[in-house]
Amino acid sequence: MGFGTVLRVSGSALTAERLRMDVIAGNIANAHTTGPQGPYQRRRVVFRATPVEGEKTSFSVVGGPRPAPASVALGVRVVRVETDPSPGQRVYDPAHPDADDSGYVTYPNVDVVTEMVDLLTATRAYEANANVIAAARAMAAKALAIGGK
Repeated sequence: MGFGTVLRVSGSALTAERLRMDVIAGNIANAHTTGPQGPYQRRRVVFRATPVEGEKTSFSVVGGPRPAPASVALGVRVVRVETDPSPGQRVYDPAHPDADDSGYVTYPNVDVVTEMVDLLTATRAYEANANVIAAARAMAAKALAIGGK
């Protein structure tokens, strides 16, 4: 795997995890948002592994094309940001401006603890990929230094 491939793989992960962190931050910010159109619905990011641009995704053998070997570098891309369909918590609060005729308010289906765990996971994945890029850059610099002597 070449230097450029390493950068593309980790770069795609950095982009995807950054979007994931943004979506999680939006969920946390709207954890108590109700409204006349209904409560905020939690959002989540769906990723898919994809071959890195420029990498071979299949090879030919006798009998036709076969899937690529496991050594093909995979990046990640965001497939979609979807809304979590699970129901929110209903709380009896007849004084709330968004209470229904029965006096209940439906709050968003956002669990702040779950969101914080997801945010921590996304942050760690982001840091790991940033470290991969830094290590690849350092190795390339060392290789250039060796070649220059």
